[in-house]
Amino acid sequence: MKISTTIGFNGDPKQLAAQARDLESAGVDLIWGAEIYGYDLVSTLGYLAGQTSTVQLMTGIIPLYSRSPALIAQTAATLDALSDGRFILGLGTSGPQVIEGWHGVPFEKPIARTRDTIEICRKVWSGDKVEHNGVAYNLPLAEGGTGLGKAIRFMNRPPARDIPIALATIGPKNVELTAEMADIWQTIHFVPDRFQQVWGDSLAAGLAKRDPAKAPLEIIAGGTVALGSGPHIAEAREAARGLIGFYVGGMGAKSKNFYNDLFVRYGWEQEAAEIQDLFLSGKRAEAIAAVPDEYIDLSSLIGDEGYVRERLQVFKEVGVTYLNVSPVGPEPLETIEKIKSWAE
Repeated sequence: MKISTTIGFNGDPKQLAAQARDLESAGVDLIWGAEIYGYDLVSTLGYLAGQTSTVQLMTGIIPLYSRSPALIAQTAATLDALSDGRFILGLGTSGPQVIEGWHGVPFEKPIARTRDTIEICRKVWSGDKVEHNGVAYNLPLAEGGTGLGKAIRFMNRPPARDIPIALATIGPKNVELTAEMADIWQTIHFVPDRFQQVWGDSLAAGLAKRDPAKAPLEIIAGGTVALGSGPHIAEAREAARGLIGFYVGGMGAKSKNFYNDLFVRYGWEQEAAEIQDLFLSGKRAEAIAAVPDEYIDLSSLIGDEGYVRERLQVFKEVGVTYLNVSPVGPEPLETIEKIKSWAE
């Protein structure tokens, strides 16, 4: 397994660059960031492309509704050129609260929009004129415009190869599409012990439609990491608990919360309802406390070194190729270096 981790920009570019270089030196193979409604991710990764030399850089994610497919393809080609071929295009739909609340765009046809965007990106990178007749997009625009649109090709030198595409998905149909079309599956709140129970059918259905010429699907998955004993172990467990409690309880409306749905599919149906009810009634601390210990045990890498090495193998056995780590403790870079050696 390779090692990935997330990086965030807080407005201090010198701190961001130093952090990225430290992670690269510690052996991290892939750095990715999120884009919600703060600093934009594309500018951040463009800056990091010039501050690093070997680590892969990934958008985790570009929300599909925030940009046109052609602009996404242009952006990916630019970041790939700036990083000398180290870029991975991470895409996802985000959710209606962000897409409609922040971008003012209807959250509709998510699967069709994902498929069309991937196909258009790959057509742009081919260097040929781009024509596409899809469900969510038509290029040139077929109806509703001036009628003057024409097929256009990327005007610069196209990438030397299709830029790898990662999809961040959790719903059954979205995961099926990922297995069919993407190069990498970016998971969240991953429980390897319940991999087959939750993902098996969707992955099998998608892989059955996958082009046999494509390389096998890679998987990014992992969680909070803390080694040894001491106060940082409890801190790490509470960090993991707080993260999942926020997502299951408050990341979405009561009627549409994809992460709550995932928790139900894992088998924690009663807990999912309790966490959400508490969170949405303003009892945030109680909601987080209601996250079961079993979830923390199965999804995280927290404990003595022997235990963590055993759990790391469980992730590897279900096909994880990038172990995503969020280290907690006094020496996070040393923790990453140890995990890196065990993963290899």
